[in-house]
Amino acid sequence: MAKVEIYTSPFCGFCHRAKHLLSQKNVAFEEVDVMMDRARKNEMVQRAGGRTSVPQIFIDGEHVGGCDDLFALDSAGKLDEKLAAAG
Repeated sequence: MAKVEIYTSPFCGFCHRAKHLLSQKNVAFEEVDVMMDRARKNEMVQRAGGRTSVPQIFIDGEHVGGCDDLFALDSAGKLDEKLAAAG
């Protein structure tokens, strides 16, 4: 199973939607709360090519984008393929 990382903040509806989709697919993920940790927020921005909004989602180290991007991958039938890749 692929390694999934998701940078979030507690009051973000898009974060909850993305986590819900991953949970529905029985995917374990590492959640990084960036709200109170400036260093982790800076790490997220650097890894996400300057994107500052949450969530920012990575699958096996590849930046796949935010919530809408995750749902677009799923709609295109490509998310399951990425998630099934060896981690």
